[in-house]
Amino acid sequence: MYGSRANIRQMIEAVRASYWFIPATLVLLSIGMSELTQWIDRNPDIMPFDVAQSMINTKADGARSTMAVIAQSIIGVTGVMFSITMVAVSFASGQFGPRLIGNFMRDRGNQWSLGVLIATFVYSLLILGAIHNEGSNGAETFVPQYSILVALTMTLLSVAMLIYYVHHVPETINVSNISATLGKRFSEDIRIQIDRDPGSHDTGRHPRPHHSVSTPIKPAASGYVQNMDFGTLSTMAKDNDWTIDIGSDVGGFVNLHHPICIVHSGEELDEDTIARVQSNMAIGDQRSETQDVIFLVDQLVEMIGRALSPGINDPFTAINCLNWLEAGLSDALNYNGGLHPVKFERINYRSLDFDQLVDSGLVASAPYCRDDPLARSRWRKCVDRLTVLAEEAGNAPALERLGGLERP
Repeated sequence: MYGSRANIRQMIEAVRASYWFIPATLVLLSIGMSELTQWIDRNPDIMPFDVAQSMINTKADGARSTMAVIAQSIIGVTGVMFSITMVAVSFASGQFGPRLIGNFMRDRGNQWSLGVLIATFVYSLLILGAIHNEGSNGAETFVPQYSILVALTMTLLSVAMLIYYVHHVPETINVSNISATLGKRFSEDIRIQIDRDPGSHDTGRHPRPHHSVSTPIKPAASGYVQNMDFGTLSTMAKDNDWTIDIGSDVGGFVNLHHPICIVHSGEELDEDTIARVQSNMAIGDQRSETQDVIFLVDQLVEMIGRALSPGINDPFTAINCLNWLEAGLSDALNYNGGLHPVKFERINYRSLDFDQLVDSGLVASAPYCRDDPLARSRWRKCVDRLTVLAEEAGNAPALERLGGLERP
């Protein structure tokens, strides 16, 4: 049976990009911790040490007041933190482009800061409810000393996270850090793609089976292709003597009325088989960086275009983006033999190559750089430096492609 790793990868990426996963996990852990510490308070003999007398509050009213203050303070600070996050995201979206919102949502610093504060609030609330005075029904006074000590420790941790958060938010919306983050991920993804290299470098098309029947397969939903499991598709094609022509790149938009691929086989495919092929192509509402390296390039180009727009006129941000764009393209030329088109057996598709990166990066950014002397000079220097690298590597196709670029 053929798995659906593309959809699993899509789900993992969605969870990783979500703002709720880490905070929700920490809240669940705080609930479990509250049960554990209350159990310890009811069985204090298992602990190898006693709580210091200076930290003990033997009166239930005093302990209840302490926990109430902690809970109220933490939830108030959390509301302010969430507001700051929304302001930062709105600013970045308007200044640098709406496609960069996902970078802020994926930021681990923001997620951990929010998660620690919410977890502290939930824990304090649960411990507050566990404190009670001696009642008329014979219940004894219960002041969970160890639980209160843990709550105070979590409060100190929350204060530390707040200090970190106030320092971290300005860094996340710093334009130099944003471009550096995109540029480093671009270079990293290029290196990963070169190192992974699971297929062959044979760029020829695979022949169709004799007496083949062509079955166009439409996507299961309209949207952007976020992930394709080429390995499973190749295995299916080999096992069933198929040839698969994939007509859409990862990151391309598809709709229900146009085929995403065509399967050439010896007989017509049934609905179950078509569904298995579709399951190896994950479709989403927006582009993802999982397999779509071009998406990172597009974000850098978008920053260049916005920086050089008449309303902003910031050539130094554009130059910074061009520097990181050049770094990624240099990796595509020189790292471990450079980027080669990768083909999978019995699958015909457009593999990522250097020409695509040049078109999406240098060619797309040229019109924006044309009217600014500083950006135009840096653009030309990027091309000249890449040309030298291609010449040193003996990469004739890349050298020819760079030499044919129209200079702004």
